[in-house]
Amino acid sequence: MKYINKAHMPDDADARRAVPPVICYPTDSLPTAGTSILAAARQALEKIDEVLVPPREARCFEVPAGHFFRIVSVEGSQVGDLNLWQANNLDERFYAGKTRALHGTHLSTGDRLWSSFPFMRPLARITYDTLDWYGWDDDGGSVHDVIGTRCDPYTAKLLADVDYHHCCHSNLIRALAAHRHLDFAVAEPLVHDVLNVFMCTGFTRDTHQYFMKASPVRPGDFLEFFAETDLLGGLSACPGGDCSAEHSSDVARCYPLLVELFKSNDPALADYHPLPPSGYGRQHRDP
Repeated sequence: MKYINKAHMPDDADARRAVPPVICYPTDSLPTAGTSILAAARQALEKIDEVLVPPREARCFEVPAGHFFRIVSVEGSQVGDLNLWQANNLDERFYAGKTRALHGTHLSTGDRLWSSFPFMRPLARITYDTLDWYGWDDDGGSVHDVIGTRCDPYTAKLLADVDYHHCCHSNLIRALAAHRHLDFAVAEPLVHDVLNVFMCTGFTRDTHQYFMKASPVRPGDFLEFFAETDLLGGLSACPGGDCSAEHSSDVARCYPLLVELFKSNDPALADYHPLPPSGYGRQHRDP
């Protein structure tokens, strides 16, 4: 929490605070081509596969470029922690921090999930969100955040002195290791900050601490994505359930999540051209 020392307050403190903010990364120049193509393509979806993620566990799934996938609430209010990798190069992975800087703290329809440096391209685009009605509540909360990193056993050990192995971090490690036949030591550094699907979060107005509250998700709700490149996904059904009280324990009531994979039968999708990896030459210095 931010410490405020009023003894150091300058005479012009109010004037300094009154300086207007500016957006760090204006997105007006981001390419928007393809939005109408995707809107039409999702009207002709054919389901081709699904993966059920058990409560307090994670599973991996593959999505070919040009396909759609949904994360679906199926039995009860449940949040999920999503990792994405480029399927053929796990060093290219979802970059939650840069996605947050570009699109804001909470994502919805039209926002892209950007990849890590030096690739810096969209891995996926959100094409439909049944919770887009929620907006911002009176506490400053909203859904689908890229603020929280994921629940993990290291923080649980630090704060509660417990060894809990079904945090989303550990769940994702086990799922990735099993799916790609990796040792845990190799898989762990590949697990990264998440998109908190269906989670309702924000910052308290007094201390600006990260908070969570009961998710508004209900069975039948889903968040839909378009794969801009070949993807490997990892989804953990968080041990916090709807995250109304706590996580990193077996206390909360938890439910499975369903991942559905779709192809589109709309021929117009052939005209969709995803953004390539960053064209920056990686010189990192002047000639």
